[in-house]
Amino acid sequence: MNFVIIVAAGTGSRMNSDLPKQFLDLNGLPVVMHTIDHFHQSSDISEIILVISKEMEQFWIDLCSKLQYSTPVHLTFGGKTRFESVKNGIEYIQENFEVGAADYIAVHDGARPIVSTSLISKAFQGAYKYQAIVLAQKSIESVRLGNNKSNNATDRNQVWLVQTPQVFQAELLIEAYRQKEDPLFTDDASVVEKMGNRISIVEGDSKNIKITYPQDLQIAQFYLNLI
Repeated sequence: MNFVIIVAAGTGSRMNSDLPKQFLDLNGLPVVMHTIDHFHQSSDISEIILVISKEMEQFWIDLCSKLQYSTPVHLTFGGKTRFESVKNGIEYIQENFEVGAADYIAVHDGARPIVSTSLISKAFQGAYKYQAIVLAQKSIESVRLGNNKSNNATDRNQVWLVQTPQVFQAELLIEAYRQKEDPLFTDDASVVEKMGNRISIVEGDSKNIKITYPQDLQIAQFYLNLI
């Protein structure tokens, strides 16, 4: 089986909104519902696990009722950090499904609603081959490493901008999330990598943006018509 954990428990503090960004309106639906629907439409996905904050549970239930939204998801709740939220999603899978060597788990940001079924398939095909992959794109900008006082130019051809979904052989990801949380864990790949596992890169998609700032909603609105 192939699972996806959609992480949507964040607060979206950069959006200047009382409502977390994953619940903001995008073309008549909350951002996260677009995300869910694209995974539901993918033939590569068996089960969808949605991770939201416990405080948003009733809001989600009311929202589904209001919009008559019935795409099937398994609901579980996040923790104080993204690491804890993903771990809770993994534990939900372990508690409710038999997980074996042939199973894979993708982890995706709830606020990345422009993820095409072809990109999802590409990510899983990469995982079948390499066991642990991230989607990423090479930087098109000049890159400098350091701070505002001390920095150096870096070859942008060696810089990859990481996206989600990130896909892993299920047992590999489960074992990785038994580790103690580390401040250096910026994504799921960094958790898996800490155990000595190699992470392979699969070419991502420039349209696969993460809603972070208010203007991103306008960009996403445009991209929705292109996938």
